[in-house]
Amino acid sequence: MAAAGSAAALAVGAVTAVAATSHAATTATLGSNWYAAAPYLMPLDNNPPDPGAVMDATGLKAFQLAFILAPNGGGCSPTWDGTGAVSSDTAVANVISAIRAKGGDVSVSIGGYGGTKLGQTCGTPEATAAAYQQVINKYSLKAMDFDLEEPEYENTAAIHNEIGAAKILQANNPGIYISVTTAGTADGTGWFGKQMLNEAKSQGFTPNNFSIMPFDGGFNSASAQTSALTNFNTVLQSTFGWSAATAYAHEGFSGMNGRSDTGEYFYQADFQTVLDYATSHAMARFTFWSVNRDRQCSPPDNNGTTSGTCSSVSQSAYDFTKYSVKFAGATPPTTTPTTTPTTTPTSGTCTVAQWTSTAIYVNGNEVAHNGHKWKAKWWTQGEEPGTTGEWGVWLDEGAC
Repeated sequence: MAAAGSAAALAVGAVTAVAATSHAATTATLGSNWYAAAPYLMPLDNNPPDPGAVMDATGLKAFQLAFILAPNGGGCSPTWDGTGAVSSDTAVANVISAIRAKGGDVSVSIGGYGGTKLGQTCGTPEATAAAYQQVINKYSLKAMDFDLEEPEYENTAAIHNEIGAAKILQANNPGIYISVTTAGTADGTGWFGKQMLNEAKSQGFTPNNFSIMPFDGGFNSASAQTSALTNFNTVLQSTFGWSAATAYAHEGFSGMNGRSDTGEYFYQADFQTVLDYATSHAMARFTFWSVNRDRQCSPPDNNGTTSGTCSSVSQSAYDFTKYSVKFAGATPPTTTPTTTPTTTPTSGTCTVAQWTSTAIYVNGNEVAHNGHKWKAKWWTQGEEPGTTGEWGVWLDEGAC
């Protein structure tokens, strides 16, 4: 999972700290099933979609916001993506407020792939926990994810700090939902992942779940992923002395939709297979990276490359998010308010639907607007035809 971000993005959608704080106080009460199903969303980078539109289209109620890191310049204070101080943030607070206003909630993920983690820069578990407590307090969090992977999970001191911090937060925030996510291998998880589990055992820490990411490691099918989950269950049994059922009740899956970083492909059918495995074994978590990528590229295969903003496979918008909704126990809507509208055109002889600012359009969709017909060149929402010039998303096909 990449942890890219930009300081400039923090200015987008800013609201006052007072307004953000008042919204934070209205945190929705969600069951742990929703935090267990929350897919990852980068709120400041990778062309984030409107969370409200995602919720309307899929029935989703919770997002996993990524990532909290140490400052790029060093230190033991929490930032978004290493650049935006949590203490002065308004942009992410605004996103959270909008989600909560629709009856949803968020978990916040710390770590991810790359970047400098707080476990590496804070000298002790107590100092690390204090930094994360700032995030919990700022956003009135009821859930947090520890995404422990390269390069941090190769650092035994850093992992000691992270696991120790997680244990402290669990004790100091009764009822908080904590997940621990790490790399997956065919054996379940690798040497460093097993070392992390042993660290948790030595500290007497048990989160709501330990999740693995079976992608970017030679996985080429859902069957390879479910095999890894079976093997990880055995690892959990042997580490903690659990039965298979108890291990599954503490085990999670974190996938990657579409084309992975290393060129593996995971389609909708693969997600359904893993979802069936997870539910039939009463697993504790089913999530994926990421909502930012849960839409079709243009062209759909993205010329055989991996993107942070689309899946590189053929899909409708938010196909993969609906599997998270199913895992939470809800039924996704069969129709959505974000499909191309079917209103009667009012512009001359145009025979296509009128453009609306709330609809989602993908490559090839045609609309009428201001007497012209327009064709979308890629995924878009809220971009008015005729206002973005020849390099924009809309191709002018002429007057109606």
